[in-house]
Amino acid sequence: MPLKPIAIYLPQYHTIPENDEWWQKGFTEWTNVKKAESQFTGHYQPHIPLNNNYYDLSSNQVMEEQAALAKSFGIEGFCFYHYWFTGHLLLEKPLHNMLAEKKPDMPFCMCWANENWTRTWDGQDKQVLIEQHYSLDDDKKHIEYLMPFFKDERYIKIDNKPVFLMYRTELHPNIKEAVALWRAEAKKAGFDDLYLIRVENHLKEINPADHGFDAGMEFAPDSGYKGRKVAKSNFMKYLINKILHNSGIKKSVHHQNFIYSYQSMVNSLINKPKRAYKYFRCVFPSWDNSARRKIHATMYLGSKPSIFQHWVKEMANFTRKNFEEKEQLLFINAWNEWGEGCHLEPDEKHGTQYLEALKKGIEE
Repeated sequence: MPLKPIAIYLPQYHTIPENDEWWQKGFTEWTNVKKAESQFTGHYQPHIPLNNNYYDLSSNQVMEEQAALAKSFGIEGFCFYHYWFTGHLLLEKPLHNMLAEKKPDMPFCMCWANENWTRTWDGQDKQVLIEQHYSLDDDKKHIEYLMPFFKDERYIKIDNKPVFLMYRTELHPNIKEAVALWRAEAKKAGFDDLYLIRVENHLKEINPADHGFDAGMEFAPDSGYKGRKVAKSNFMKYLINKILHNSGIKKSVHHQNFIYSYQSMVNSLINKPKRAYKYFRCVFPSWDNSARRKIHATMYLGSKPSIFQHWVKEMANFTRKNFEEKEQLLFINAWNEWGEGCHLEPDEKHGTQYLEALKKGIEE
């Protein structure tokens, strides 16, 4: 089966000195996940991993177990978030362990998450914890750092071109020059080129070629295709609650947060107009980042494995129809974004149902 489901992977499940300093001693993604609370009747929080498996990614054994589970449900690779700040690495230990130990036997690629880190989780978005700076000298050092990963036999390649994603290409002031340098270094290292994918989320429709990239990747949830707000299903009630909320008489969860229908969002993304350029699709099983944000959280209510399965089937068909076999990648957000309520990993409520839905959707 040529289609390759690739699950996005968050490595923030081990302690690092920076998080100890910025947040609290012993901080990991689990810190926020465990604090989550249900905010209204039927609100699914907290998300508890199956068998209370609050794992520590400082052990490579954890990733071996995850890879075995993922592969058993048809996932053919992980796409790891990679954090590089002018040579300063964050959360690099799992990838370094994987490279050094040559385990697990799991295809992988990397996505440079090149945003500044801020105190978003406690509402202080403008307080920068670590800032991203760009220069061609740093771009050269960056590609040199990446080469041992690219040369690993497990690294995902298309026509001998390592697949590398970048979260926000528009933030790099000299992105086309950086790309030219990266491609030249890849060819010097014996590759035919790089296969560069820009993640499409914050800005509307940029042709990847304008930044020197080969393709775009839909990042679901897409802010331009949110679907219907749940509260607006009863518009009069919605309007009254909004008036009471704005006047300060009665705070409304629906007006403190952004709460949408999962089914409506899925319909919106399935019917999204086709891009004029090469564009990889993406699906997600559920989304609720209220574990990270007390207010202004984004939630998609009504997610079910059956709806997810249908969406996977539609996006798998789109991928098979629009890409050559060697390029048939379908991204899933995410393997383990527990703080955003967005995980294929089994939880106490659903077990492996979303993994089963993914497998069935791909096979259909």
